[in-house]
Amino acid sequence: MVTRKDLPQSQRIVIKVGTSTLTYPNGKLNLDRMEKLVRELADLHNAGKEVILVSSGAIGVGAERMGIKAAPRTIPDKQALAAIGQGALLHMYEKLFAEYGKIVAQVLLTRDDFMERIRYLNATNALLAILAMQVIPIINENDTVVIEEIKFGDNDTLSALVAGIADADLLIILSDVDGLYDSDPRLNSKAVLHNQVTEITAEMENSAGTKGSSFSSGGMATKLKAAGMCMAAGVPMVIANNNIDNVIRQIVNGNNIGTLFIPREEKMQARKRWIAFGSVTHGRLIIDDGALTALVKRGKSLLPSGIIEVEEEFGRGDVVSVITSQGHEIARGMVNYSSEEIKLIAGRKSADIAKILMTKDYDEVIHRNNLWVK
Repeated sequence: MVTRKDLPQSQRIVIKVGTSTLTYPNGKLNLDRMEKLVRELADLHNAGKEVILVSSGAIGVGAERMGIKAAPRTIPDKQALAAIGQGALLHMYEKLFAEYGKIVAQVLLTRDDFMERIRYLNATNALLAILAMQVIPIINENDTVVIEEIKFGDNDTLSALVAGIADADLLIILSDVDGLYDSDPRLNSKAVLHNQVTEITAEMENSAGTKGSSFSSGGMATKLKAAGMCMAAGVPMVIANNNIDNVIRQIVNGNNIGTLFIPREEKMQARKRWIAFGSVTHGRLIIDDGALTALVKRGKSLLPSGIIEVEEEFGRGDVVSVITSQGHEIARGMVNYSSEEIKLIAGRKSADIAKILMTKDYDEVIHRNNLWVK
């Protein structure tokens, strides 16, 4: 099990900073905090660490430049303000990092870059090439071109996806809170901070429903979602308060700062990371209790005999959700057959596939190598 004593060995580190970290309540950039952030990241880079920065703030900076006080509601307004603010934000980062002799690269991503397998691999290769050049990537969602159907919705999720495609050793999310509490500390003065978390419970999710600042899209709920993704992928994650002096250095040194989310023992394979978190599901397969046991307890492939029902339309190679008869998603996987084909062979033995479909390319509907089980 990963402990804080293991964090100093982290070589590739993703740091996510939110709008509340980078700006004052009036929307203007907090230059003092940005300078301290850049200095810490540059020092980590000097120590031989690979650093990836996931930064919010473009929409807030754009709104401040245009004299807009309220957060924009429509996608076109967000796109316009992001276009105005993104350049200003990157310019400030470039100026600050240059003072320490560091070169940065802007990387803008949308959900589409993770949904399609080829684009996912291209994004991964580009990011690794930037790191190999000893350059610090600064990543943000491409708010200027994003539309409602493909947006991440928050940079907490984006940072977890980036940690996955980069095969990171640690994700640090900086915010205006000390970490995960057992209740909202703004409402309960007796709230207790979780030092570490090994499992995200329904109680934690229910008590984390508050949103962040006016120009942010995240909150503790999105941070818990990111933590769940990292824990499943085998990447430790820490939530900590950006107001703590040298907070990043203290975390990397293994100091007892914030909340540490402890991951699974083994890192998830890149292919399964994409299936689990990068892709979007195109349909649902309802399975019986026998198939549930085979997948969860025995690590087997999904055979047609265990499928009760097929929902929605999808083709071969699409990613689908695997659902229990009680309606709980327990896995995701890449199917070997289309929805129409699976409807014909559902509940039948693999030996019957050729007779029913007049061809048989696979015995399994989803092979265990293309299956992620929660």
